[in-house]
Amino acid sequence: MARIIVIGSGFGGLGAAIRLAARGHDVHILEKRDKLGGRAYVYEINGFKFDGGPTVITAPFMFDDLFAAAGRKREDYIQFVPLDPFYRIYDHNKRYFDYNGDESFILDQIARWNPEDREGYQRFMRTTKAIFQKGFIELADKPFLHLWDMIKVAPDLIRMQSYLSVYHYAAQFIKDDFLRRVFSFHPLLIGGNPFDAPSIYAMIHYLEREWGIHYAIGGTGAVVAALGRLFEELGGTVTLNAEVKEILVNGRRVTGVRLADGTVLQADAIVSNADVATTYRSLIPEQHRRKYTNRRIERYKYSMSLFVIYFGTKRRYLDSGLVHHNIILSERYKGLLEDIFKKKRVAEDFSLYLHMPTITDPSIAPEGCENFYVLSPVPHLGSGTDWTQYAKPYRDAIMQFLESEYLPDLQANIIAEHYIDPLHFRDVLGSYLGSAFSVQPILLQSAWFRPHNRSEDFENLYFVGAGTHPGAGLPGVLSSSIIVENLIGDALETRRVQPVMKPVSA
Repeated sequence: MARIIVIGSGFGGLGAAIRLAARGHDVHILEKRDKLGGRAYVYEINGFKFDGGPTVITAPFMFDDLFAAAGRKREDYIQFVPLDPFYRIYDHNKRYFDYNGDESFILDQIARWNPEDREGYQRFMRTTKAIFQKGFIELADKPFLHLWDMIKVAPDLIRMQSYLSVYHYAAQFIKDDFLRRVFSFHPLLIGGNPFDAPSIYAMIHYLEREWGIHYAIGGTGAVVAALGRLFEELGGTVTLNAEVKEILVNGRRVTGVRLADGTVLQADAIVSNADVATTYRSLIPEQHRRKYTNRRIERYKYSMSLFVIYFGTKRRYLDSGLVHHNIILSERYKGLLEDIFKKKRVAEDFSLYLHMPTITDPSIAPEGCENFYVLSPVPHLGSGTDWTQYAKPYRDAIMQFLESEYLPDLQANIIAEHYIDPLHFRDVLGSYLGSAFSVQPILLQSAWFRPHNRSEDFENLYFVGAGTHPGAGLPGVLSSSIIVENLIGDALETRRVQPVMKPVSA
């Protein structure tokens, strides 16, 4: 039995901790905040429960498999309900496109915009199935520790046209520009620019079509609570308000951690669910790092940040035309993304994701009230924006837009509110440059080119979460926990495990 410390309790950290505890290891989670969850923190304000981070649950089979690894059934801990539609996507004129898992329904939706694109969409779906088979089933839970691992899959990447962006890949099949946006926006969910993220990420659309999009009753925080309960049932230890200040090293091995209060904890292996860049730059002195120097870390391109407003109203908005997940795309879509990702400039316009979970689950708000979360992608702190001055005006602009276009009398009805900006991602969540999704998903920062799941400097330091392979998003970070379980298992001569995939329709 090995002593393993897990730094951070996001979904990657919780997944790894549960899998390793289920193998009989002595696993200790250290979480610097007062609750488990990492980015999936829950804000409780005036009777409202606001999910702080991920809200879109795809690949439910991965949660099923995580519980199965511990000899449990997910249904005994969490209730998932499918959503229909998955998203309602608005253009700048408030025309919208709904999509779900029903191909005939989607084809009818496409016909409202451009009937000629129906046949192209069917071809697009056939190709994304092949991309999913290779990119997710075969590669997502493989570690890519060696250059040869990348060379072996290079022919497949070329065959899948990974040199094309997701947007340009979709554009081969779809003529209408709004529909091109609809079928290529998904990289934004994992910190990528649809005009730069490689076409392999088109598989997200297939993943959603095949397994659906779900909501956990009680919110994403209920999933975190269930995983925490499972971990403790397995004999795991959780310490909250425990900030790691240093990872202790001896040669090419890590030996433990030093906490902010001076406590030293020894470990046979450490799994970091903290931001990879922050783990290296802030927790391990540079003289101990031959490969991951500060200069190398700073050369990566990092994802955008986010401005998120959580707000509750004293009235319902069931007549608003909104659904559970809403995406509102700016007229200046490509130009806005260039401002965010390339020019690092906060624009006057915005594209928004608007979450309205009480339409599915009224339990997370007081009776007769509505719970919302609105998110706007913004540049990371490399932009130089002074968010101490800019946050309030930016908040006001978003709320005024929502009030004038979607939610009448909104500001007079708000009875709970909290917002976070790039400074929160840096100072509270520990993300380098305040990036919301760590290393940006572009071709030369994918697979072997990403920070590895096992450190190149320390043989018993491992990484899970958004900044390592395969990347951000719930399926990505849960896949990283499988990789780390197998890597530690190999080191300790335990057997490999693979996820059990079963479509919800089966």
